[in-house]
Amino acid sequence: MNIEVLNLEENRRKWWLKNRLRYNKGLVISGFVAFVLFVVLASIVIAPNEQFEETILAIVFQGFAYFIMMCIANLFYTLGWIIDLLFNTSNSQRFRETLFLLGYWFSFALPILFVLGIVLRSLN
Repeated sequence: MNIEVLNLEENRRKWWLKNRLRYNKGLVISGFVAFVLFVVLASIVIAPNEQFEETILAIVFQGFAYFIMMCIANLFYTLGWIIDLLFNTSNSQRFRETLFLLGYWFSFALPILFVLGIVLRSLN
């Protein structure tokens, strides 16, 4: 490989590393929104039909489980860099940003959709 190709790959890697913090902030915000949404909706939808309460132990367990899911999400974030490396042959910044935004908003929406799915399922 020549030096120019190595520099392009290094620039891509730096771009993805630079945006990882933004991605993780989105995951934290999404997790918090999903948790609040769950507590509010579950107390309205689930509590009248079944016993529902949030204990400290349940909150700690859910926080730990979400941390594990954030680690898995970060593995998929790394997959974004690999896809950029393999399929973005023209080194398009637009391709890179679109790929990032698709993964970001999917990862942001997933915990919220999961909570909504649990609540909707309990309605049946």
